[in-house]
Amino acid sequence: MKFRYPFLVLYFALAVQAGLAQNTYVPDDNFEQALIDLGYDDVLDDYVLTANISGVTSLDVEAKEISDLTGIEDFTALTNLHCATNQLTSLDVSANTALTILKCYSNQLTSLDVSANTALTELHCYANHPLTSLDVSSNVLLTYLSVRDNSLTSLDVSNNTALTSLNCYGNELTSLDLSNNTALTSLTCFSNQLTSLDVSSNTALTNLDCSRNDLTSLDVSANTALTTLKCYSNSLDILDVSNNTALTNLECNNNSLTYLNMKNGITDALTYFVATNNSLTCIETLDPDYATANWTYANGNIDEGVEFSVVCAPE
Repeated sequence: MKFRYPFLVLYFALAVQAGLAQNTYVPDDNFEQALIDLGYDDVLDDYVLTANISGVTSLDVEAKEISDLTGIEDFTALTNLHCATNQLTSLDVSANTALTILKCYSNQLTSLDVSANTALTELHCYANHPLTSLDVSSNVLLTYLSVRDNSLTSLDVSNNTALTSLNCYGNELTSLDLSNNTALTSLTCFSNQLTSLDVSSNTALTNLDCSRNDLTSLDVSANTALTTLKCYSNSLDILDVSNNTALTNLECNNNSLTYLNMKNGITDALTYFVATNNSLTCIETLDPDYATANWTYANGNIDEGVEFSVVCAPE
């Protein structure tokens, strides 16, 4: 049997072959070299065989001096991407819808769109000056979010009800609504511009660091699971930790405290305690004898002349 149009047969054969050998464009030499080092490519020619990367589930290209991650869109099975400490100014992960963990910290991202990445459980995008905004409203499965050391002026986590850990310190936040984040166990929001902080809904918190803000009050009566409370360098004048019976670390120094209630039954379990640089003359505790012997000016716990009593007389 003879084919009347042999050139058509050749054309289709070549088309099939081309389809089987589809390539992905990778213009950044440092990115392609990283893929070569990982065994996904063999020649530095701006192209990688798509079949070699389409099934990859985890990719670590940290600290490779990459400035362009074009080509990442064909890593369609990717669940874990670690591209931190590079020179990225933009990052398009809209095609990587299977991502559950994204680590893109310590780059130069000015924006980050994760609206298509609804499977994300961890997002590490800290230290990306000048990242000024971030929308995580679509990422309802997030349990860990670290946006520290950016330039964020606002952060809406109202949809992120699964969050257990939130690191947002070193930004320019003036407010933070955590009323929906009842699963939070760790919150570090120090070095912002917060004037108030309501953690009454966050009863699972074990770690709270809200230091270096502009707080004038702080109610932690509902946070009975707290083991660490750092609220130093604010403008607090009253602090009551009598309900916080699990505390092991309390740092409330550099405030304007005139009243500190520590009648929580804790003595030797409190392994770190600092209340210096306040206006305290007396601190309330259930065991003044232990406090007097162990929490001293000489040890750096209190200011000179501060006394302990079960009930401090009003000044």
